Amino acid sequence: MRATVGDRLHVHGRTVGDKDRFGEIIEVRGQDGAPPYVVRFPDGHENLVYPGPDCVIETRATENA
Repeated sequence: MRATVGDRLHVHGRTVGDKDRFGEIIEVRGQDGAPPYVVRFPDGHENLVYPGPDCVIETRATENA
């Protein structure tokens, strides 16, 4: 998994009825775009995230395509 600042982290709901969550990657702490990432969520809170298999990185290029 590789990301850059400004990409979006998409966390899929884990169980039926759970909503997907999205957050903006504001800092990449791993080497060459690797995790962990500091992510800002729409409600304003920021977390250090080690993405699991339920996460996808949506790059700015993907969103503009």
